[in-house]
Amino acid sequence: MHATRRTGEAEPGSARLLARLSLVCVAGAVAAVVAGAGKSLILLLGLVGLALAGAGIWWALAHRGIARFVGALLAVVAPMAVLVLYAVSGLWLVAVGAVAAWTAALACARSALRRQRKPHGMHSRSTRRPRHPVLIMNPRSGGGKVGKYGLVERAEALGARVILLDLDTSPDPVALARQAVAEGADLLGVAGGDGTQALVAGVAAEHGLPFMVVTAGTRNHFALDLGLDRDDPTRSLDALTDGVELRVDLGDVAGRPFVNTASFGTYAHIVQSPDYREAKAATALDQLPDLLTGEASTALTARADDERLEAPQAVLVSNNPYARADPLGGARRERLDSGRLGVIAVRVEGAAQAAEVALLGERASGITTLTPRRVVVESEAELIPVAVDGEALTLPTPVVCTIRPGALRVRVPRHRPGAPYVAPSVDWRRIVRLAFHRAPDPREKNQEHSDG
Repeated sequence: MHATRRTGEAEPGSARLLARLSLVCVAGAVAAVVAGAGKSLILLLGLVGLALAGAGIWWALAHRGIARFVGALLAVVAPMAVLVLYAVSGLWLVAVGAVAAWTAALACARSALRRQRKPHGMHSRSTRRPRHPVLIMNPRSGGGKVGKYGLVERAEALGARVILLDLDTSPDPVALARQAVAEGADLLGVAGGDGTQALVAGVAAEHGLPFMVVTAGTRNHFALDLGLDRDDPTRSLDALTDGVELRVDLGDVAGRPFVNTASFGTYAHIVQSPDYREAKAATALDQLPDLLTGEASTALTARADDERLEAPQAVLVSNNPYARADPLGGARRERLDSGRLGVIAVRVEGAAQAAEVALLGERASGITTLTPRRVVVESEAELIPVAVDGEALTLPTPVVCTIRPGALRVRVPRHRPGAPYVAPSVDWRRIVRLAFHRAPDPREKNQEHSDG
């Protein structure tokens, strides 16, 4: 009788080799740092420079006039001074060597873990091709991608009915989607921004219909985590003819669906400005000083399940947690079906805390990350600004955010170019176990599993 292989036994040789190589690279990084230990004062000055840069960024964002100028100057000069200091002292070779070795160690470790087991991902299932698909398209979204890629003609050639939004008449995507369902649509899709996607997705979930995303938006955050091609929206249309279905969660903020995030506080205030769309950076710089000091905003309190967050300057609630505390900077969600919200709350009260954030990142005391099922945001004000998937809203308090597990059926192409998500962190204990694991002797395994 043949031996049965069990999880955790006899890891592939290539994975073991990569794990060992990653540990060798870690040793190299440590050796590089030890080699520069004799210049510990210069290394310390490097950390001081990084902290000063963080403080400078705070002064540049939270003040105006000369304080802003000095802060911006410090944010630029401090890192440059550190680089010059390292170059003059010869420590740049140590720094480059340590960074290169550590980068190689991470690459080998992640590759080893990927080979050890199948990547964690959302389960898909095959379903029949829709007979009456309806796609709602925003002709201006993403700088006019609908027209640029000929999405209307391509979709209609594949049997879909297309509804083009007439933006001059302030169309209601929800009403259009419900009318399409009443007329027999068996799939609803959107070629547009995440805000429009969320509204139509809510209608699809309400009626138990599959939903489809065409990557014609500007950022396409939801599409990214679905693994869709964000560079060529025509490839999204493959879902009509050769698609599979994913069951994903749908966020809810005060009864309104969201597929990515609902933001409160600083960012939500900024996007309310009519100038934000045309001049995002200038609008943010103009409003941030008053928002960060509390002069132009009402204090918030948030409860994430049983944990209370006092007076955060910004709260971001996401449909499933982001891997890092920077979703606006390109972070991703490992999955969209965990049944959990993600919460990132920020409270930075001065230059010292800004310096701490520069040194520690998301581990700083001013940043809190949680994974609750329910979030309640309260304020003394009756109405507060909220940014829902990039759309500026004003909602009555308290604002309740929840998640609807598996509420949305998403139809995606069977073959999606998006790479499977790989978590940024590495479990080094697993790497050590994998590197030094002794492969069982096949004869021992046969003896163990033999029935005689």
